[in-house]
Parts: sequence; structure tokens; C-alpha cells
Amino acid sequence: MFSKKTLMIAGVTVLIVVNIAVLSVRGPRQNAGHGLGRATMWLIAPLQEAVTRLTHFAKNFWTDYFYLISVSEENRELKSALEKRVEKNNRCVEIEMTNSRLRGLLNFRNSLPSHVAAAEVIGRDPSRWFKTIVIDKGEADGVRKGLPVIVSGDIAGQVSEVSSRYSKVLLITDPNSAVDAMIQRNRARGVIKGEATGQCRLEYALRKNEIRKGDIVISSGIDGVFPKGLRIGYVSEVSKPDFGIFQKAVVVPYVDFERLEEALVLLSPNQKDWSGGKLK
Repeated sequence: MFSKKTLMIAGVTVLIVVNIAVLSVRGPRQNAGHGLGRATMWLIAPLQEAVTRLTHFAKNFWTDYFYLISVSEENRELKSALEKRVEKNNRCVEIEMTNSRLRGLLNFRNSLPSHVAAAEVIGRDPSRWFKTIVIDKGEADGVRKGLPVIVSGDIAGQVSEVSSRYSKVLLITDPNSAVDAMIQRNRARGVIKGEATGQCRLEYALRKNEIRKGDIVISSGIDGVFPKGLRIGYVSEVSKPDFGIFQKAVVVPYVDFERLEEALVLLSPNQKDWSGGKLK
């Protein structure tokens, strides 16, 4: 690729040579060699035009080249600035969502007795067969095995293992979990068991008690773990076998375990009744 300087020098040189040739032909003997001058112009003009066009092309190409470099650099700078803005906006959105969750958790905590521990979820069991989480509270924070874990008045699970700073929580969707429960509408009793599907099922509910789709299931308080009246989920399906004294129901938990990030551990769950959002 020729440089701009080389192209400009070549173009100017050719133009000077051509102009000298034309002047030498048409100068002193213009009248005598009029035919020869016309022939010379006929030969030289296309060459002069080609040189002029080539010079303009080189000049425009060089100008456009640097213009595109400038535009490309400006585009990179704008993209970098946009990426920084998007990153900053995402951080702001995340902070706002976190603050919203924490405000809700704080407002709910203020309605509880003072013996609760707010915890953050820091780990999950990767297996599809076990439904457990790890929280950042342990024995040093007053947490012990068997304590209930709730989210805004809804049952999440209970503490199954404890270390000095961390604890493992067995969620109500785990097949090893069991919560004594009842239908809020008519107080029909049963036991909530977890399923690998992420839902729960109500077992040992007597056939004689009516259970409807949409019924709210709450804790009965009889198991000595969860205070009475905590919400568990709602009935999405009811099945009655052709024989036997029990019926079953599929229960969808109120807690969204896929999005669970914070929870409360009830350090003093001795109160047996949960009414109006407060333990009594």
C-alpha cells in the first residue's frame, strides 16, 4: 500500500510533466502546429484525467480511512461507557431488590418476639433428591438442631445440623421432612411430607373431612416443632382412593425455595399459637 505522501508526489510529478509537454507543444509554434497540438491534447488529456482521478481517489481514501479509524475508536469508547452504565444499573437494581427483601424481613421480624435470628442462605444441596440449604447462623447465634425456620410467616423447614457459625436446614419439600398440619378452613388434620418434585403432599387426612382445591394448609402445633398457625401452602389437587380411610392432597408451598435468600430462625418456638402475624 502506497503512503499518502508517495501518492501525492507521484500525482504532482505526472501533472507537471504533462503540463510542460503541453506548453512546449502549444507555446512557440501554436499557429504552425495547430494539428499537432490537437493530437497531443487528444493523447495527453485522458492521462491527465486519470492522474487527477487517481489523486482524488487517494486523497479521499486516506481521509475516509482515518475517519473510519476515528469512528471505530469512538464506537469502542461508547460501548465501554455503555457496559459500565449497564453494570452500574444492574448493581443498583440488585441493591434495591435486596433492600426491599430485607425491609420486608425486618418489618416481619418486628412483629415477632425478640428471640429470632435473621439468616442468609449461603449454600444449597445440589442433589435433586435432598432439599436442604445452609445458612450463616449457628450455635454462636443461639441456633440449635430442631428449630423452625420461617419466611414472612410461612414455614421453610427446620434446622437439621448445626456448627458454631453455620447450620443446615431441612426444607419441607425434602422427602425426609414431616410437619403436623391441618386445613385452615375446617381444621382437618394430616401430615405434610416433602416430594422430590419441589411440592408437598398432605397424608393421613381422613376421608370424612372435606378437602377442597385452594384450601390453605397451616401448622397444627402438635408436633412441638412449629408454632400453631404458620402457613405451609395451598391445596392444588385432591385424590381419594377407592378404599381406605385416608385421602391425599398435593400442596404447593408458599415459600419460593428457588428464590430463597433470607430466612428467620425461631430461637424460642415454645409459643404454641400463631395468630394475626404474632406468636402468642
